[in-house]
Amino acid sequence: MKIAQIAPLYETIPPRLYGGTERVVSHLTEALVEMGHDVTLFASADTQTRARLHPGRECALRLDPAPLKSDLASHLSLLDEVRRRADEFDILHFHTDLLHFPFFEGIAQRTLTTLHGRLDMKDLPDAYRRWPRFPLVSISRSQRQQMPDANWCGTVHHGLDLSAYRFQPRPQGGYLAFLGRISPEKRPDRAIAIATQSGLPLKIAAKVDQSDRSYFEREIRPLLDNPLVEFIGEIGDADKSEFLGNALALLFPIDWPEPFGLVMIEAMACGTPTIAWPCGSVPEVLEDGLTGFIVKSVPQARAAIARLSRLDRRQVRRRFEQRFSAEAMAGHYLELYWQLLGKPAQAALRKKMA
Repeated sequence: MKIAQIAPLYETIPPRLYGGTERVVSHLTEALVEMGHDVTLFASADTQTRARLHPGRECALRLDPAPLKSDLASHLSLLDEVRRRADEFDILHFHTDLLHFPFFEGIAQRTLTTLHGRLDMKDLPDAYRRWPRFPLVSISRSQRQQMPDANWCGTVHHGLDLSAYRFQPRPQGGYLAFLGRISPEKRPDRAIAIATQSGLPLKIAAKVDQSDRSYFEREIRPLLDNPLVEFIGEIGDADKSEFLGNALALLFPIDWPEPFGLVMIEAMACGTPTIAWPCGSVPEVLEDGLTGFIVKSVPQARAAIARLSRLDRRQVRRRFEQRFSAEAMAGHYLELYWQLLGKPAQAALRKKMA
C-alpha cells in the first residue's frame, strides 16, 4: 500500500527532546515500513526515517533560531505539496488536526485524520461539523466525549517500538519521576507534594513552554528549593530508559482530560509503574493494581507508593508489549486504511492473522 504520513512541523521526527505527536508518527511510520508498505513522510528536513522523506521545511519550527517565523505559513505550504501529490497515494494519513480539511474535501474518503489533542475547546465542535466527511481516529475513547457525534471510524491507542526503551527489573535510583511538560494541567506541584510528603526524592525532567513560563516562575520554581526535588529540564529518548527505568514510579497527577498520555506507556516499557489521577485516558491506559495505581488525592498517592513493591515490573513491561507496541498500533491503522479503501476482506484477514 502507498501511504502518506503527514506530520506537524513543530518538532523533528522523531523529536530530539519533547514531542508526543511527532514521536508517535515516527514509531508508526517505521512500523509500516518494516511491514513492507511504501510510505512517504511529509515532515521537516531534519527528520530521521527509513520512509521516503518529503521535506516541508528546512528544520523543525522549535529548533529554528529565527526570531520571527510563521507556523501557519509553513504548514499551509506543506499541505499544498501534499495536495499536489495526493494521487500518488492510496491513503493520506494526517496528524495536523483539522488544518487540511479545506484542501482535501474532494478526496476526504481517502484520508484518515488522527486527532492528537484535547477537544474540549470552544469552536472545535462547530468546525468538525462543517467538514463531516473526513474519517477521524481518536487516541482514546475518553477523547471522544467532547464530540461524540463526529465522524469517528476508530480508536487507536499509541504504540512504541519495543526496542526503543530498555527494561529495568530493579530500579537503582530510589526516586520518583515526573516527565513531560511544566503546565498547570500537568500538576507538577502535586508531584512535588507527593514526593516531599513521602520523604522521597523527585526528579523532574520537563519542558517549559514560553506560554507556561510565568506559571513556572510563580508556582513551581519556589518549590524547587526543597532538597528532595531536582529539576533536570528536557531530556531526549536516549536518556529516557535510564531516567524512567531507575525510578520507583512515574507520577502522573494530571488535572485535565488527557487524550492519551504517552509518558505512561514509556514508563511501562521500562517496567516502571505509574501513579496517576483518573482523568481523561488514564483508566484506559493504566490497569490499576497491575501497571500502576489510579488515585484521587495526594494521601492516596502516598499510600500507593507504599504498595509499589506488590507490582511485578516484568508484568508491567509485558502489558506494554501486549497492548502498546508500534506493530500493534500500525496493525490497527492498516485495518482502518483497508476499510476506507472498501476492502474489508483484507482488514479481516489481517485481524485474523494478528
